[in-house]
Amino acid sequence: MAQEIYQIDAFASRLFAGNPAAVMPLDEWPDDGLLQNLAIENNLSETAFLVAAGEGRYELRWFTPAQEVALCGHATLASAHFLFAEKGFSGSEIIFETRRSGELVVRRVGDSLYQLDLPAYDCAPDEKADMGLMANILGHRPEAYFKGEFPMAVFASADEVISLTPDFSAMRQLAHYEHPGSILVTAPGEGGVDFISRFFAPGLAIDEDPVTGSAHCQLAPFWGERLGKTTLSAFQASKRGGELECRVAGERVYLTGSAITFLRGEVLI
Repeated sequence: MAQEIYQIDAFASRLFAGNPAAVMPLDEWPDDGLLQNLAIENNLSETAFLVAAGEGRYELRWFTPAQEVALCGHATLASAHFLFAEKGFSGSEIIFETRRSGELVVRRVGDSLYQLDLPAYDCAPDEKADMGLMANILGHRPEAYFKGEFPMAVFASADEVISLTPDFSAMRQLAHYEHPGSILVTAPGEGGVDFISRFFAPGLAIDEDPVTGSAHCQLAPFWGERLGKTTLSAFQASKRGGELECRVAGERVYLTGSAITFLRGEVLI
């Protein structure tokens, strides 16, 4: 049986930037083992699977090459772009029903932008963090370390974050919360950007994720509180790079970005 597959660069306005995600629409849910094998074969940070659930509504799940995850921002953006741009959905918003993050809404903003409505994540100082170990793993000692949905190391400058060369083998041994073997790193931005970040997740079979929408559910409230702002500009400083506009509103975070289709094809399963 031939099954549609698309590869879409999310949080990008041009090809070969942002974060690529595979998007696969399905008629019904197959065995989870098949979904995981498809994600392994695609070998991208996430593969999004969709099943229609009514007009403008879709069930949505995300798999890395290692496991299913609770939330993926860039693959949600890619899924919305697939429905708006590739399938011609004419409404103004799409509702995604997810198993562990509730309903997520993506709205079309103008001709080429999409706004994601996602949950906000809190974090708190991790008093038990071994800062020496973190310095050895990351290659530089952070100023502070936080626990939350994502373990997060905070640095003093953007240059420190950009220059990090982590020990991924050592990082895989960490057993952090929802995301084992992963660390989110961040610092104040520069040049008109409020904050920058990188996200390392070798425990999820992703040494470095190019642009991580879900991480900004924690980053935006964190920096918003410190900078006294509700609207912030963000840059994820991976090799591909990604630009996001973030707005914090209580228990929700709104991320705005664009996407572009790289590939249309079929999978024979």
